[in-house]
Amino acid sequence: MLAPKTIAIDGPAGSGKTTIGCLLAAHLGYLCFDTGVMYRAVTLAALKRGVPLDDSVAITRLAEQIVIDVREPSAEDGRSCDVLVDENDVTWDIRLPEVDAHVSTVSAVAGVRKALTAQQRRIGLRGNVVMVGRDIGTVVLPEADLKVYLDASLEERARRRYIEIIERNEHATFEEIYNNLRQRDEIDSTRAVAPLRIPADAVFLNTDGLSIEEVYTKLRDLL
Repeated sequence: MLAPKTIAIDGPAGSGKTTIGCLLAAHLGYLCFDTGVMYRAVTLAALKRGVPLDDSVAITRLAEQIVIDVREPSAEDGRSCDVLVDENDVTWDIRLPEVDAHVSTVSAVAGVRKALTAQQRRIGLRGNVVMVGRDIGTVVLPEADLKVYLDASLEERARRRYIEIIERNEHATFEEIYNNLRQRDEIDSTRAVAPLRIPADAVFLNTDGLSIEEVYTKLRDLL
């Protein structure tokens, strides 16, 4: 049986989709493309350049002007890929708490999604890719050979994100992370353009109580 050439993994923040997606990509020798890094890159650029996050016209213009590239990882520091904005490495900067707090607002802007979706789709259609996001199976790559939707409770997702931040020696309280994820869920599921939805033909898996290895094994069995 031939492995699917294009795999779409969707789900809310903290559901484990990026971790699992990159494990599957490594197993298959595919590109692990977390499309969320592009929205994070635009958010980071806006924060650094003082672009008002509530100005959809200015944010859209920024998304259209900056050059975002996603490449195979160049360093063995835990990154799954390199993320560059105008040739500057921002791989870890896009994970800062202030980016977490605003990325859903930026990603809800229709012009931003349009500017980034075309590039994401071009990459996906090359094949040999595991694409991770919130609208991959529904909008970016609806013809994906395999679609997966990973979910988990808000409490479980906040716990995972809290552990990630502490392990990076950064500071945030569990309550802050919990509230941030709850707000992101609301924005992602109610935005007018490409809201978070479960694709009708996706394999659904709730990851509460499951280890990374257990989730990975379940999805690997689908290949």
